[in-house]
Amino acid sequence: MKYKNNHFKIKIFFSILFFSIIGLNSVYAQDTTTIQANSEDISDNLDLEAVASIFGESKDLEDFEKRLNDPQTQISNLDLNGDGEVDYLRVMELSNDNDNMHTISIQSIIGKDQYQEVATIDVKKESEKTTTVQVVGNVDMYGPNYCITPHYPVVPVFFTFFWMAAYRPWYSPWHWGYHPPYFRPWRPYPYNRYRSNVNVHINVHNSYNRTNVRINNNVRVNNSTRNNAYFKNNPDKSFNKRNPGVTNRDQLANNRKGTTRDKPTTRDKGVNTDRGYKSTGKPATKPSTRPSTKPSTRPSTRPSTKPSTRPSTKPSTRPSTRPSTRPSTSRPSSYSRQSPSRSSYSRTRH
Repeated sequence: MKYKNNHFKIKIFFSILFFSIIGLNSVYAQDTTTIQANSEDISDNLDLEAVASIFGESKDLEDFEKRLNDPQTQISNLDLNGDGEVDYLRVMELSNDNDNMHTISIQSIIGKDQYQEVATIDVKKESEKTTTVQVVGNVDMYGPNYCITPHYPVVPVFFTFFWMAAYRPWYSPWHWGYHPPYFRPWRPYPYNRYRSNVNVHINVHNSYNRTNVRINNNVRVNNSTRNNAYFKNNPDKSFNKRNPGVTNRDQLANNRKGTTRDKPTTRDKGVNTDRGYKSTGKPATKPSTRPSTKPSTRPSTRPSTKPSTRPSTKPSTRPSTRPSTRPSTSRPSSYSRQSPSRSSYSRTRH
């Protein structure tokens, strides 16, 4: 009896041990999945390489603001106020004591008289023919010292406007509840979809160098004029609070598994490839195909068939049949009598 009880207790003990091991494994698996999950960040919703790319393609700052908010390209995916629609981004020039430096602020309109600066663009005149551009992410958005210096193969024409005596700074006239007619807000997309969309609009002929050194040393100007309404109301959502132990967005992208600095490839590029095809491919094909086929086929077939068939058949059949058949048939004499009368009538009339 004791043997049976001991055997029963041993079974219970091993069953409890077995289920406890399974439970620990499931908890460990859940913890591991949670640690490896890549959560989205606010900085994912506005790619500064795309901003630098369209900045070099713009005609002026007004056109640059329009490209930022174009509902067709959808460069921005920011919805800071959480109303379910992408925020309008206004472009404002900041006052600067340095005549060789222009600082442009990109601000998200999040409410009545509430704006959040998301990035600045510094344009520095190095010499008469050299201009340096640097896109700097907001510290609370992208972390400190997240700077991108684009290099354009062809210097944009409107860069020379900054150094003209008649130049007037651009201040966006739009504000909360007052948007341009072309702007139709759209719902923000998931990160992966936004990533694939914005890659198409990054000009891969440009180079985008990351650096921790700013070309604008007058940081006081940027801090005094910055409108920081979103992070002022949400201090727990700043970059260092969202990503403790991470320097800036550059390191955040490197730490994510399966990402390579979110760099676009040549296959992802669509806009500039299409422009190059239109300028070189289509004019080369149209003159080479159409003139070569039409003159070679139509003149060679039609003149060769029509003159050879029609003159050879019609004169040979009609005169040879009618005179030979009518005298040989046995028709009444009335027909023969009427034929001379008609011929003589025609002669007298003439």
